[in-house]
Amino acid sequence: MAESYRTIRSEIKGFYKEKGSKFISLAYHVDSLDQVKSRLEALRKEYHDARHHCYAYVIRGGLQEQIRANDDGEPNHSAGDPILGQIRSFELTNVLIVVVRYFGGTKLGVSGLIQAYKTAAEEALSQANVEVVEIKEDFKVEYGYDKTSEVMRIVNDFGVEIKNQEYLEICTLYGRIDPERFGALKDKLSLAQVIARKL
Repeated sequence: MAESYRTIRSEIKGFYKEKGSKFISLAYHVDSLDQVKSRLEALRKEYHDARHHCYAYVIRGGLQEQIRANDDGEPNHSAGDPILGQIRSFELTNVLIVVVRYFGGTKLGVSGLIQAYKTAAEEALSQANVEVVEIKEDFKVEYGYDKTSEVMRIVNDFGVEIKNQEYLEICTLYGRIDPERFGALKDKLSLAQVIARKL
């Protein structure tokens, strides 16, 4: 059975207000740290007059997870961790949540902030359409043009999802497969004197 994870696909917006402070929560699907960085840059421009842009994300690359929570000037662990807690509570991966805060003039205290950031993140995620994604292994195969039909027959037999193909002097096929099937695919291709490499 292939491993899988839960994620969201569409952008979601939530809103929470407490003692005059406004908390705008924005949830996104992300596949890389570059996507996180570009989302944060765009939001800092869009909400340039906000006091805080607190966030958390969980990104899975292969079987490894990258996790981060950022308080962006709020007291330690009062913003990023509650946001991350909601990502965990909804059991989501490859998700970034940013909560933008407009200060309303009344301090909420650490416990008030924790509750506000948690609720704002929950407001966004409670609207999410969750999708289950199977974890796949990305790989590439390089081969001579004369091996094309043999390589295609093997990858079709293994149910490979073909992402891209290049037909040059050396042909290249980029594909995805269930991780537990990669070893057998590699063995079969090596019998055809073709090498498959993980990306």
